[in-house]
Amino acid sequence: MGYPDRPGWLRYIQRTPYSDGVLYGSPTVENVGKPTIIEITAYNRRTFETARHNLIINIMSAEDFPLPYQAEFFIRNMNVEEMLASEVLGDFLGAVKNVWQPERLNAINITSALDRGGRVPLPINDMKEGVYVMVGADVPFSSCLREVENPQNQLRCSQEMEPVITCDKKFRTQFHIDWCKISLVDNTKQVSTFQEVIRGEGILPDGGEYKPPSDTLKSRDYYSDFLITLAVPSAIALVLFLILAYIMCCRREGVIQLVHHSAIQKSTKELRDMSKNREIAWPLSTLPVFHPVTGEMVPPLHPDSYDNTSMPLMQTQQNLPHQTQIPQQQSAGKWYS
Repeated sequence: MGYPDRPGWLRYIQRTPYSDGVLYGSPTVENVGKPTIIEITAYNRRTFETARHNLIINIMSAEDFPLPYQAEFFIRNMNVEEMLASEVLGDFLGAVKNVWQPERLNAINITSALDRGGRVPLPINDMKEGVYVMVGADVPFSSCLREVENPQNQLRCSQEMEPVITCDKKFRTQFHIDWCKISLVDNTKQVSTFQEVIRGEGILPDGGEYKPPSDTLKSRDYYSDFLITLAVPSAIALVLFLILAYIMCCRREGVIQLVHHSAIQKSTKELRDMSKNREIAWPLSTLPVFHPVTGEMVPPLHPDSYDNTSMPLMQTQQNLPHQTQIPQQQSAGKWYS
């Protein structure tokens, strides 16, 4: 009540919408003496009628009922809601009492194997997820429970084999216990491991409680920061754009190349005009040659007044005098001259 969720130590489980819901858990020392009110609201699925009930949990200190010897069992063939049933839990505590023979025996904690990192079982053969049950007693552990600490049983557990426990038959009829996962805790022999913290390098001094800033703080003006963030990159981009535009438009190398090319063409034309007035030896390709078919001498291929700068050195075969056509083979197998 008064909070958005349950206390951290309290769990709730309901397998199906039509099964009973179960609240379970073990409170810590910080919750001792503080009554916990659980506000339960339920409604009817058919009529939508709503009902509300307050559950008050009074937490007492465990020091009033000391149980220094604690043993945790892992039961394979049970789910947590099945183990929380009063008759099932009573049967288990009765079996442990017959093995342990304590004067006072209580269940301290019940935890699902899924909360300890276990896997969800396959939905075959009615497999269970398993449950951890811790019980406490006021007398030392019995010889049967001490058998799990034997070297032979420890070796068998390391080889994933079932250890040999004499009192297992007292549980086997209803509870399948994994004896390799049993843990025995003797709080009478435990030495406090608390060490005083020596302040030095790496440890910050205690600054007290955190005090958030007040609501009267002045709001910060980000307008100048916004202008600086945009103005400086924009100015740099504008300068770079102007430099690039000057290089591309005002200092183009193409204009110089066109002037140079025009000067070369002008000089070439002057040289050609000068070569017309000079008497030079004719090229060998323009001298008289023999006709390739008749063997007659053919006169030069140029007149005296042609422009040697534009006339090709050799003419085509159709312009040759005394040309004789070479017979060609036709598709019909006949020859024509």
